[in-house]
Amino acid sequence: MFGLGTAEVLVLAVIVIAFVGVALAAVRAGARPAGPLAWRSPGLLPPVSADLQHRVRELYAENKQIEAIKLIREQTGLGLKEAKDLAEALASGRPLPVAPGHARHDLASRVRELKAAGRGEQAVFLVRGETGMGQSEAERFVDAIDAAGPGGGEA
Repeated sequence: MFGLGTAEVLVLAVIVIAFVGVALAAVRAGARPAGPLAWRSPGLLPPVSADLQHRVRELYAENKQIEAIKLIREQTGLGLKEAKDLAEALASGRPLPVAPGHARHDLASRVRELKAAGRGEQAVFLVRGETGMGQSEAERFVDAIDAAGPGGGEA
């Protein structure tokens, strides 16, 4: 065969088989979206934009829960159960869900921590992402929270 000996043909066959195996593994791995979830720690949600939150609430108001869940899955890469839990939380106004054992402080506490660390812009971003507030509204919210804690004065 093309002037190749038995050993060369066997080596080529092994290379082709290995290449096909790698290609199949890549196709299988690509079946599940890895983008938004690749960086994520267990129990933490990928970023959920204010636009996505607003659109999910609109879809629930139109009685289109399945479309809302599909939209969340497309934009975040979440699994079905996580996307359903997130959609229900957004539609009902509950805090965004976290996995068991991953307790999360309330929004005000997290904003207070960011402000105390001198990260006011990140606090505004956090508020916008979790509430759907606009920039100025979120800035007023962050400004209203005392960095020293509830009932405490400046240290």
